[in-house]
Amino acid sequence: MNEYTEANRKHWDEIAPIHAASPFYRVDEFRAGQSKLVNRVEVEEVGDVRGRTLLHLQCHFGMDTMSWARNHGAIVTGVDFSATALDTARALAAETRIDARWIESDIERLPDKLDEQFDVVFTSYGVLGWLPNLKRWAQVAAHFVTPGGTFYIAEFHPFAWVFDDAPGVDDLHVKYPYFRGDEPLRFEDDGTYADRTAKIEHRERYSWPFTLADVVTSLIDAGLRIEFLHEFPFSTYQFLPFTEELAPGNVRLTKHDGCIPLLFSVKATKPA
Repeated sequence: MNEYTEANRKHWDEIAPIHAASPFYRVDEFRAGQSKLVNRVEVEEVGDVRGRTLLHLQCHFGMDTMSWARNHGAIVTGVDFSATALDTARALAAETRIDARWIESDIERLPDKLDEQFDVVFTSYGVLGWLPNLKRWAQVAAHFVTPGGTFYIAEFHPFAWVFDDAPGVDDLHVKYPYFRGDEPLRFEDDGTYADRTAKIEHRERYSWPFTLADVVTSLIDAGLRIEFLHEFPFSTYQFLPFTEELAPGNVRLTKHDGCIPLLFSVKATKPA
């Protein structure tokens, strides 16, 4: 694990319990039986998963993973590189009596820890920017798709990440690069997207810009056949300051609504 990924792992180990305790994640609603996949595009686009095996990459503390199991009937395995996040997932699964398997691993090393294939390989929302090597990510994802099976990602659109996201910004101003440079972007501040007031010890973290072409080409090169690429003018959370949440999972710009993409999704299959 390189220095950048190790810094990110320490950061996510620290913020996992902060996230689980925050109103942002609505854990009490999940405990009461609500799916974390409500009002999101992935349920419709992935399709029926009842009785199918599903591998969730970068699952954080697992509420989406467990929702696929409890609310949609999948046989689930969640993977994350944060041991703390997975401890939280295990405790929540035990509390809610949801059958799920959890594997601690970064994406690149996962084939060394897991030797099987899945009907669906799934990942979503805020995952790609943490990966230093998209080609390797796509190779690993494709490796775990059974022949005839499905790979699916729903993710924040990379174009939306170029804009200034500082509090108080009231219009679209370019701040970050769209194309990847030689070094990752470095951030160091308190708070997280789930709790802006949280005090963080491991504040240092790194992310890598990616383009839509990077994602699609990497999946094609890994041997997957693209079924569709969709783009959407809404998001699942308020990652730009001038947005409003109209309903859970439906966040719109308050200026220029509908003018730029905020989410995208890709569904691909592995030839039988």
